[in-house]
Amino acid sequence: QVHLVESGGGLVQAGGSLRLSCVASGRTFSSYTMGWFRQAPGKEREFVAAISWSAISTYYADSVKGRFTISRDNAKNTVYLQMNSLKPEDTAVYFCAASYLSGSVSYRYEYDYWGQGTQVTVSS
Repeated sequence: QVHLVESGGGLVQAGGSLRLSCVASGRTFSSYTMGWFRQAPGKEREFVAAISWSAISTYYADSVKGRFTISRDNAKNTVYLQMNSLKPEDTAVYFCAASYLSGSVSYRYEYDYWGQGTQVTVSS
């Protein structure tokens, strides 16, 4: 069992930056692929980024490539999402998730544990 808690969301102007954090409980954090998803009002939850257990491999949605960076610190049981050059269309609730699978894990059903989410609002 893994319990995930996100933080770092908030209100930012377009062009600004935020860094989200997700702290996981449990001793096996380093064995999970970790991902970030987001859900805007009235829309489906969508994949944003994922990182392998070793942090060697990262994957991004096309909409955030070059602007967002996912990273992890296994010693701190924490995964991060650095978001730069934010746009109003990035406004959403951002969720952290953990998967037993490896590779390009980008579908919602591939993740086993979810956090409660943190709101990110980007004003124009």
